Amino acid sequence: MRAYEIMTPRVITVGADTTIVEAIETMLRHNISGLPVVDEAERLVGIISESDFLRRAETGTERKHGRWLSLLIGTDRVAAEFAHDNGRKVGDIMTPHPRTVSEDARLDQVVQIMESGNVKRVPVMRGDRMVGIITRSDFLDAVASIARRIPETNADDDHIRNEVTNALRRTPWQPSRFHVTVRDGVAILHGVVRNETAHKAAIVTTENVLGVSRVLDYLRIADPYPPGEEDYGGGDFVSLRRQPSTTDDEPL
Repeated sequence: MRAYEIMTPRVITVGADTTIVEAIETMLRHNISGLPVVDEAERLVGIISESDFLRRAETGTERKHGRWLSLLIGTDRVAAEFAHDNGRKVGDIMTPHPRTVSEDARLDQVVQIMESGNVKRVPVMRGDRMVGIITRSDFLDAVASIARRIPETNADDDHIRNEVTNALRRTPWQPSRFHVTVRDGVAILHGVVRNETAHKAAIVTTENVLGVSRVLDYLRIADPYPPGEEDYGGGDFVSLRRQPSTTDDEPL
């Protein structure tokens, strides 16, 4: 299997100038533990994760060095740690130049990067453009698909998958963090939808794509957003800058 087959194609991102509070609220709202950081041209420049908030001045967990240890490890490192632990913008705490994979990378290559770098998410690139992201949880879906004895993908399945993905992206009810797998014309949907109406509409959209013979529905309904919260849904990428059952109730 390749990276594009299990990646989540719709990526929620933030800019380097996004405040720490805004980034945290976005992570909590979308129930995610990390965010790619992009510039004005949507180029990947960094990544933040839950671990970046372990050492923070607000919680009294910032790094504290005595005078002699500070001299030993160097003033540059002490300054960098201070900026990270006390910074107010994403650019202050993000990990720059994160490890990435191409969309055609083998899954064993993705796993090697995750294990060697002890990372939980890897952006997927097409040239210099980010087209998706793989997290450790995406491997659960991949293993589950294999366990269900779903046949390997073929060229027709790849075409149908692209058509389903594009069809969902064009709708206002597209799932968030969704990805589509197609095996012998059977479309398998994973992701999060806002409510039951969007859930049904996403399935109907998929059923109407030419070549889809059946839909396996593993979409989840998200908790409603708190009153007054803005929905950042829609589009290929959602950027914040300062500003199981089947459709026919039968197992495959």
